Amino acid sequence: MHVMNAFKRPLSRWCGLSVLALSLLTLAGCGQESQGTPQPRLPEVAYITIAPQKLLMTKELSGRTSAYRVAEIRPRVNGLILRRLFTEGGDVAEGQVLYQIDPAPFEADLANAEAALAEARAKLPSIQAKAQRYGKLLTNDALSRQDYDDAAAAHDQLKATITALQAKVATARINLGYTKVTAPISGRIGKSSVTDGALVSAYQTVALATIQQLDPIYVDVTQSSAELLRLRERREKGLLNPDQANQDKVNLIMENGKPYALEGTFQFSDVTVDPSTGSVTLRMIFPNPRGEILPGMFVRAVIKEGVDDDAILVSQQGVSRDTKGNPYALVVNAENKVEMRQLTLDRAVGNQWIVVSGLAPGDRVIVEGLQMLRPGTEVRATPVDQGANGQAQASQSDVPAKKNGGGEK
Repeated sequence: MHVMNAFKRPLSRWCGLSVLALSLLTLAGCGQESQGTPQPRLPEVAYITIAPQKLLMTKELSGRTSAYRVAEIRPRVNGLILRRLFTEGGDVAEGQVLYQIDPAPFEADLANAEAALAEARAKLPSIQAKAQRYGKLLTNDALSRQDYDDAAAAHDQLKATITALQAKVATARINLGYTKVTAPISGRIGKSSVTDGALVSAYQTVALATIQQLDPIYVDVTQSSAELLRLRERREKGLLNPDQANQDKVNLIMENGKPYALEGTFQFSDVTVDPSTGSVTLRMIFPNPRGEILPGMFVRAVIKEGVDDDAILVSQQGVSRDTKGNPYALVVNAENKVEMRQLTLDRAVGNQWIVVSGLAPGDRVIVEGLQMLRPGTEVRATPVDQGANGQAQASQSDVPAKKNGGGEK
């Protein structure tokens, strides 16, 4: 009996504890149901706010350099080269003697012409006096008309002979001067095609040497006619205002990618479109005092198109491409939901794109947290420091917008 009572007391205690635990679990379950299901966490994105800005529009065009003036040196008389009087690859001045052709034959020709002229001049006083005397006699009827006519004709013939001989003397003197081959321009001379002792011909096909004036120097670049029409259309619509103060100023980028220190000037645009390339030639002129630019170099000229007073720029980080390669951006609307905007891009300026259409001032373009976003998705948006993101600089050069370029996603 006592044993049964002792067994019942622990059992009753165990049952009580079990009922208490079950009650606590039931209350806990009811508390969770009263709080409801946890809400999903909103995606976090960072955005930049689009604001128009004043931008100097520039264009990089490729081309090559050419000498300001080029002179091919050729002899103007036949003869033998006695001496070459310049250093190949050096600078020469206008009028400097470059070659000496053997002058002896030309000195003899000059002496002969001068002697013939002197002989004719010596006869002139006698013939002239005779013609004058015959004229007086003809007046007094003491001489026939034929005799006077013969004397007057001889006088006129001698005067004509003197004139012809004077021309021969001048020609001989000119040819003698041509034995000294001089530089027609100042500049840098190249290698010589002949050496001392070479026989040359007047106005031969092969030049003796070539002089090129390198300061200043030309830069010729090409631009498509379509680009010229587009630029003209934008100016006519008022989208670009010419920068009158610096419109003709041009900068240059050398073959090694470094900018040239001196600024050039726009000269002219060709009036003919090349039918094979559909482009026109633009010519600039640059100072070249140190001779850093050589003819034939491949360079890039940065020309100024005009000023866009309300340019829309967006970070390349915020521009993506669809499967067809068309650019688009995701923006956060007033309800903090994602919207897709199809874009039309002009070109890149630094790390930004110039947007022609698709964005407006005040739009919030998502630049971080773009993964797995879909239009209509509600997000938690925070602004990005615009200064850190990098705004476009008016002096930066630009490159055309491509379908797969420029750090886009």
